[in-house]
Order: sequence, then structure tokens, then C-alpha cells
Amino acid sequence: MDWFAAIDIYCERTGPEFWAEPLNALSNLSFILAAVWGWVEASKRDRTDLVIVVLIALAALIGLGSFLFHTFANAWSSLADVIPIWIFVALFVLVAIHRIGGVRPGRIGIGLAVTVGLVAILFAFGGDGSGSQTSTEPASDTYDHTTPANTLLNGSEQYLPAVLALLAFAALSHRKSHPIAPWVAAATGTFMVSLTLRTLDMHLCAVWPFGTHFLWHIMNGLTIALLFQGLIRSPRALTANPG
Repeated sequence: MDWFAAIDIYCERTGPEFWAEPLNALSNLSFILAAVWGWVEASKRDRTDLVIVVLIALAALIGLGSFLFHTFANAWSSLADVIPIWIFVALFVLVAIHRIGGVRPGRIGIGLAVTVGLVAILFAFGGDGSGSQTSTEPASDTYDHTTPANTLLNGSEQYLPAVLALLAFAALSHRKSHPIAPWVAAATGTFMVSLTLRTLDMHLCAVWPFGTHFLWHIMNGLTIALLFQGLIRSPRALTANPG
């Protein structure tokens, strides 16, 4: 694999330059803002334990990794983009199972094994994790998006595990009438809109050359912020199921 080969899978990018995707790059500030808001609220509520701090740091790393990918736009920066995302998703799911559902560490270990397996399968079928038919452009000053090489879903199918996790989390917290339920419901709805915007990006180039991927970043930052606030503001667990 050529780790420095140019990647062009977003509508906004029209050339190989560092700032060829200014909206996609700068919109990653939403993840940094989500991390800052999470830290402020966690500090006020004395919830700055190690796991919360790691989740907040991962949110910031998502923003940094995505910024790198939307500026350098190559294979190594693609990994910097996707690795923090999936570590965050895996850790948040496990933390939610433990602190919200009250499941003990024995079962968390099983959940971790399943999560790692799903992520491994994802990377096996998604190549570099982009989940789409990544277009590696030849040396050129401009990229032509009149005939996109990506799939109908534009690679959004890679986020199916995240969708299923959010839906399950929303249903469980609602059934238990847990205080986090409204936050998770809001985060789930926000992510659905966000994923739709990500999917539409390359398909709208002809009518909207800036694309919609930057809105995916903004909405995802909001999704993470809502999940943080729900987790930080909620009791650690309602039950203590035997593990």
C-alpha cells in the first residue's frame, strides 16, 4: 500500500492541495467543542474519572484525526481518521453497558471481545476503513467528480454497528425510564440525520459543489456532545445485575 497516495472521496475536494477541503477540515472543530463541553460539565459534577477523561480525549482525537484526513487526504491520514472513531464507539458502548445498565466486568469482557471482532470484520471488508471504493487519483491539479467511483451509500454502511448500538441503547434506556434516555434519543436522531448527510455528499456534487460532508462532522460533534452530557449527568447505574 502507498501510504502517501492521494485519496479523493469527497465532493469538496477538487485537487491534491492541503486546503482543498476547507469546510470538511475546519468543521472538525465540532468534536473539539464537544470534548471541551464534556470536560467542563464533568469537572463541575466531579465526574472526571479515568474513563470519562479517556472518552473526552478520544473525542478530541476524532477531530484531530479527521482534520488530518481532510487536509493530507492519503492512506495514513485515513487511519488517523477512523481509528479514534471506532475506539470511541467501542469504549462508549462498554461504559454505557456497565454504568447505565449495571452489567458487571465479567460480561463486559464478553462485550469487548464481540466489539473487537466486529471492528476487525469492518476493517477486513472496508479496506482502509473508509467503507467505500476509495478513489486514488493520479497526479493531477483537479479531480473530476462527474462520475463518482463510490457506492450508492457512499461508504456509510460502515457505520451500521454504530446505528444498531444507538438504537439498542435508546430502546433500553427508554424501557428502564433511565435519566439518560432523552439524551440518547436526541443523539440517535441527530446521528441519523448526520449519516444521511454523509451519504448524500458525492451524489450532490453537480448541484452543490461544497458537498454535505462538513455537515456530517458538525452533526457528529453534536451527537458526541449529547452522549457525553447524558453520561455525565446520569447516575452510574440503576441495577447491579450478577456478572
